[in-house]
Amino acid sequence: MQFRAVKGMNDILPDAVGRWHRLEAAFRRVVESYGFGELRTPVVEPTELFVRSIGEVTDVVQKEMYSFEHHKDRLTLRPELTASAVRAYVQHKVNSKEPVSRWYYIAPMYRAERPQRGRYRQFYQAGCELYGDAGPASDAEMIDMLVSLYTELGIPDLKVCIHSLGGPGSRAKYREALLEYLRPRKDELTELSQERMEKNPLRILDSKSEKDQAVVENAPRILDCLEEEDLAHWDELKRHLDALGMQYEVDPKLVRGLDYYTRTLFEIKSDAGNLGAQNTLVGGGRYDGLVKRLGGADVPAIGFAMGLERILLAMPETDDTPSPPCFFAPLGEAAISAALVHAKQLRLAGVRTEVDSRGNSLKSMLRRANGLGVRHCVVIGESELEEGRAQLKDLAKSETVEVKLSALVARLQSLMTSEDEA
Repeated sequence: MQFRAVKGMNDILPDAVGRWHRLEAAFRRVVESYGFGELRTPVVEPTELFVRSIGEVTDVVQKEMYSFEHHKDRLTLRPELTASAVRAYVQHKVNSKEPVSRWYYIAPMYRAERPQRGRYRQFYQAGCELYGDAGPASDAEMIDMLVSLYTELGIPDLKVCIHSLGGPGSRAKYREALLEYLRPRKDELTELSQERMEKNPLRILDSKSEKDQAVVENAPRILDCLEEEDLAHWDELKRHLDALGMQYEVDPKLVRGLDYYTRTLFEIKSDAGNLGAQNTLVGGGRYDGLVKRLGGADVPAIGFAMGLERILLAMPETDDTPSPPCFFAPLGEAAISAALVHAKQLRLAGVRTEVDSRGNSLKSMLRRANGLGVRHCVVIGESELEEGRAQLKDLAKSETVEVKLSALVARLQSLMTSEDEA
């Protein structure tokens, strides 16, 4: 029997992981420059955490979670990390230790949805969560931070979309206006949207069905229902974005799929990478009531999440393979021991080094070194050991020089450093 990875859960082999490293390094560098620190949470959480935070009437909770029972506990592989982050924030009473917290994460998530381009059942997300600042300046700064990240990664044609759901009062007011509009048109909606109409009508605005979109084309706008404080927050957000020189557009149909969002919503899109109609790179927004809903203080919050697989599709192709290592080709057991010692010294000096310790012929080892793209190959045999020297082969130039073993590390370190700088 030949085993294969579970459908929608993919292996990432060493020859592909270089692009992941570049993306992750850029993400860490950018968000840490804005004061965010890394958070790591368990993969498994209580199922009720996601039901209470995401919302019971959502596709994620109803259809997409990997849940199971263990010793009478109902547990779930996390489908997203905002709920886990809030749980950690509340559990460790972080609000009593600092007024503003900035956290980021890079981690695998799990959703039992249909695999498609850039969307998998085990997928990786990077995101940020900011607690304690209710002002629109933090919203604008977060959006600008993401644009800076994607620009650094070379992703073209960025499109920033923003919207506001307002607070609880505005949302309740809009819900009634939307239902008043939808009820006479209920039969024109898809069956799924008819089910959602009384429980979560805002989700209908987010429907991908052309039939539903035709119905809501002339629906009331949330922005027309904003209460005074929510409207002031919205206007101030746009002023901050204007001050940052941000190009953006207001998208009245941007509502997001999770129940916990309030006020600011945003998405950044790009046509790069053939992502298709679902060309969103990142989505996020404000969730000022979620900390309190999950048992904490009334702390405002905003965050975002991006699927790394989709970002990788949008990134331009570059050569992300690591530079070839220095290669040792030892002949005999004594030479292998000596090679291990000198290779260790090189690694401590920061030089990537590989020792071929299989005991193969010199011809075979040189063939492998060439296959790895190696330039510098160290050959050590019994005679070299007796004389305290090694043969240093430059495979690119087909040249060989003899080097004292005592000077080998310094010589190789100098060669590798000069080539890296060239």
